[in-house]
Amino acid sequence: MSTLMEMPEVTECTVEGCGYNHHHDCHAGAVTIAGHSGDAACATFIPLSAKGGLEKVVAHVGACQRGDCIHNTDLECAASAIRVGPGMDDESHADCLTYAQH
Repeated sequence: MSTLMEMPEVTECTVEGCGYNHHHDCHAGAVTIAGHSGDAACATFIPLSAKGGLEKVVAHVGACQRGDCIHNTDLECAASAIRVGPGMDDESHADCLTYAQH
């Protein structure tokens, strides 16, 4: 298992409706990437206008459930960093934009 310093950072989040998004920075301690085949949803996304999370920007990828992603190694993200943005099918959801299917 990776240490916190080895986990990829969330370098950008452009999902305006997420309670962890503060001016395009993710303030969650860690995010989980989930979804279904061909999609990599940010399972940490919470559609609230109230802002929450940590005071400092320290978001990392805590877990990745997308075993079909080229960056996934033993259910952990091996990308150097990820970006989160509006979902492909539904812009009210958040997707990992770094996701790339094998």
